[in-house]
Amino acid sequence: MNPVALGESDLRVTPICLGTMTFGEQVAEPDAHAILDRAVERGVTFIDTAEMYPVPPSAGTYGATETIIGNWLTARPGMRQRIVLASKVAGPSRGMPWVREGKGMTAADIHASCNASLKRLQTDVIDLYQIHWPERHVPAFGGIYYDPTKETTETPIREQLDALAALVKAGKVRHIGLSNETPYGVHEFVRLAEQHGLPRIVSTQNPYALTSRVYDNGLDETCHRLHVSLLAYSPLAFGTLTGKYDATGIHAADAPRGRMSLFDRMKNQRWGRPEALQAAQRYNALAREHRLTPTQLALAFCYRSWRVASTIIGVTTLAQLDQDLDAWAVQLSPEVLAACDALRQQWRDPAA
Repeated sequence: MNPVALGESDLRVTPICLGTMTFGEQVAEPDAHAILDRAVERGVTFIDTAEMYPVPPSAGTYGATETIIGNWLTARPGMRQRIVLASKVAGPSRGMPWVREGKGMTAADIHASCNASLKRLQTDVIDLYQIHWPERHVPAFGGIYYDPTKETTETPIREQLDALAALVKAGKVRHIGLSNETPYGVHEFVRLAEQHGLPRIVSTQNPYALTSRVYDNGLDETCHRLHVSLLAYSPLAFGTLTGKYDATGIHAADAPRGRMSLFDRMKNQRWGRPEALQAAQRYNALAREHRLTPTQLALAFCYRSWRVASTIIGVTTLAQLDQDLDAWAVQLSPEVLAACDALRQQWRDPAA
């Protein structure tokens, strides 16, 4: 895998990124360290985490993922220089008062969160620091419609940029990015950065999967023209695009173990919608019709898309990691890609 540049920066990352939101909940620390070791051995040196991880979030596990990664780095001298480390500051609370007091995300909140992440990660600098979700009200995490009556923003984007710029100036952060953003948000962050000489975002981390291609509805053009890279998360739609739930669904007692079968909170979100599960089954069937595994189809779709700079994979076992990395070798034919687009015409984006 040849490294790719993010945005207009000199930050180069591997086109596959190891996501870590399972570490500390589904994955115990020794197993997480083994997964991290194997990823680096196989050439993946881009690691993504967040202050609120693991997911599902809870007061008892808050920050555990970063702590696990920090312990891994400390136990392996020289490893920090080999990897690109990304983390995120949580947006407004969203029902998680343990993240911070108050409902907003002030400049002080951004600084406090960054300092706490640095301490847990046991490092002096975060290579890519991202806003996990917008401070303003947007239809994220399965929301569909923007509703101006729900706006509660208290910290303008300019103030957020100033706070991030101060972290960059202090040497605590090298580059900044966004996550779960909209075309407006990406454009405004870029516009204000250029207008006021502030750090320019290099990426946005948004969902991108066969059952959730909302990014293709305008954000792709925005990012392309403004030179902002996409970090695609949930390419396997929380496991529904691996085919493992096809026979049982996610509610049956004999459903395979996975976040969709283990956690009611996950079942009730976008990936667990009946129409999303039905669409996933159809994509999985398409894969088999072309002698591919569902995982190969779903990942190759993201890996080879011109829109995607790096695809974030999340795993709970070494076997899953190897399977996901092996899919890098898969090339989808024009026929298969056309069939994927045809299914999207029928199902649109059921996990949007």
